[in-house]
Amino acid sequence: MCLYIAKEAFEYLVQYLNLRHMQRAGADVPPEFEGAMDKGLLARTKEYEAEKTRFGFVSSVSGNIVAVVFIFGGLLDIYTSWVASLGLSFIVSGWLFFLLLFYMGELLGIPFSLYHTFRIENKYGFNTMTGGLWISDFLKSLVISSILLSLLAFAGLWLIKWSPRCWWFLVWGLLFLFSIILMYISPYVIEPLFNKFTPVEDEVLREQIAQMTEKAGIHARRILSIDASKRSRHSNAYFTGIGKTKRIVLYDTLLKSMSHDEILSVLAHEIGHWKKKHMLKMLAAFEAVSFAGLWVSHYLVQSDILTLVFGIGAKDSIFAKFVLLGFIAGIVSLPLKIVMNYFSRRNEKEADSVSARLAGNRQAMASALVKLSKENLSNLHPHPLYVRVYYSHPPIVQRIRDIRSQPD
Repeated sequence: MCLYIAKEAFEYLVQYLNLRHMQRAGADVPPEFEGAMDKGLLARTKEYEAEKTRFGFVSSVSGNIVAVVFIFGGLLDIYTSWVASLGLSFIVSGWLFFLLLFYMGELLGIPFSLYHTFRIENKYGFNTMTGGLWISDFLKSLVISSILLSLLAFAGLWLIKWSPRCWWFLVWGLLFLFSIILMYISPYVIEPLFNKFTPVEDEVLREQIAQMTEKAGIHARRILSIDASKRSRHSNAYFTGIGKTKRIVLYDTLLKSMSHDEILSVLAHEIGHWKKKHMLKMLAAFEAVSFAGLWVSHYLVQSDILTLVFGIGAKDSIFAKFVLLGFIAGIVSLPLKIVMNYFSRRNEKEADSVSARLAGNRQAMASALVKLSKENLSNLHPHPLYVRVYYSHPPIVQRIRDIRSQPD
């Protein structure tokens, strides 16, 4: 409990330092944004960051209160006993246990999701989503998540029952295989349920993208536009799929706001990740952490140390122990996140270098980042400690400075 409080207090302190640093150091427009941003827009970015931070604090504290009351207030014992009283089989009991917990979490998250979407995002001109679309997205996500969770729960619990000693290794293999399969089917089964994908209409741009991807040795089968504007005015571009399912996806908002050279530079950055095998490296690191985590979990679940330390009465319930493991994982995740974000920032810097070489236009990449920052109201003055803890990308001003300093 003390470690949990210390971890949460540290994160809140970092967020406070970030806000204070932004207010003190963020009065002037950085040289990299001169001529592209005035002080009025800069003030609006600070207001947006401050409001997001305050909202994140409220939602985080609320979630922490729920978690602490559920685990330390006796509700976990009551819930575990209720599921056990139903007299269901081990696999069905576990499936019901975790599925209902998932539903409770989704239900508690509804007010926060609505406030963020229809209050904050509306206020700053980002949200374009209607109430009906929000409900549709929520229900689709709920159904898809229920199906995927059920498949994993039934398969995982069956492995635990079938091999009590080696289940951790088998479950690790199951999760790895499941993630690979999902990467194959998501572009064709899941993503079209939420968005409409159409070929890029600009033939000149499409040909330029095709030439650049071929030059990089990446043979994406399709170059598509996504109707992201029906939900938000934020812009982005990404690669999706794996193997023969690879495709390039451009937000329609990005296509409208950027020149061809800027779009090509953004895509060249994404291609840089592929060239440097960043996705593969991060996947390998994630799987290594998962492997170690499941190995440790196996030994903790075999004993009663978790229920004794947390003072839980349901000592024989492996389901309750998994909940406690999740609580511990939330504490351990902080140092892991700091390490992973360090490598992610390094990868982003490498991808920027590849973009400058592949697209051959470092100024276009810099101007694209300026536009993305303006459109997304990005914080231009983050605290260095906040960057180290939370940023998966280098600060935007530093990225632009590095790109412009590269040789042509």
